[in-house]
Amino acid sequence: MAVNSADVKTLRDKTGAGMMDCKKALEEAGGDFKKAERILKELGLAAAAKRSGRSMNEGRVFTAIDGTKAGVIELSCETDFVARNEEFIILGSEVVKSVAANQLTEVTDVLNLKVQELAGKLKENISFRRCKSMSAGENEFLTTYIHGEGRIGVIIKMQAGKPEALQNEKVKAFAFDLALHVAAFNPRYLSPEKVAPDYIREQEEIFKKQAEGMDKPEQVIQGIIKGKINKHLSEICLVNQGFVKDEKQSVQKVMEATGKEAGTTLSLKDFIYFSVGEELE
Repeated sequence: MAVNSADVKTLRDKTGAGMMDCKKALEEAGGDFKKAERILKELGLAAAAKRSGRSMNEGRVFTAIDGTKAGVIELSCETDFVARNEEFIILGSEVVKSVAANQLTEVTDVLNLKVQELAGKLKENISFRRCKSMSAGENEFLTTYIHGEGRIGVIIKMQAGKPEALQNEKVKAFAFDLALHVAAFNPRYLSPEKVAPDYIREQEEIFKKQAEGMDKPEQVIQGIIKGKINKHLSEICLVNQGFVKDEKQSVQKVMEATGKEAGTTLSLKDFIYFSVGEELE
């Protein structure tokens, strides 16, 4: 069946496929636009599958807040050109809203299909790498932060003793600065209480081995080990780290001072950190 150039252009504008691909799809579909679009999608997905062996070292992190719900995703791609592509950014922004609203923790088939459709359209391998979500309870609030062109994304959950403090500008500013802090320092744990006992014991053994050569009484050795443990925890635990805007004070101290100024107590409940291409546990 012969197809006219106007129909080919319409299909191309809708799918982003090449002119000849659109022409062939319309001919095969007998002029049926929906069938032709499906043919192109199938071809696009097949092309994406062939590209799946190529490495994806680029990408973008997206965050979203939907009332008391928040979500974060990482979309991977092959080139920074695609990571800055408008359609890539629009898709990521739409997908993360769905993750937040539905509190998803795993990639769904429906969302993955949208990603693969864009992969076929842009002729580059794109992957929905991971997602996480978080919700706020009573007197809790969420803050998100994106660093650079989506290289790092952070979600922070804090709680205030008084609900009116959630609208305090200094409290809001501190929460944002805290999200910026997490992006800068990437703490492994929220607080020492969140660190696995096995990990602490392992570090104690390491520090004990390091101290074996010291000609010191056992009591002094134990004090040295305890000091090293405390220093290590201050490096890996968020509340113990030196605050990004005043490293002489810990995050915990700054949070206490901010809460006191707002006439309430503040506590950090949870955080999520995503970085493009980071090794997953």
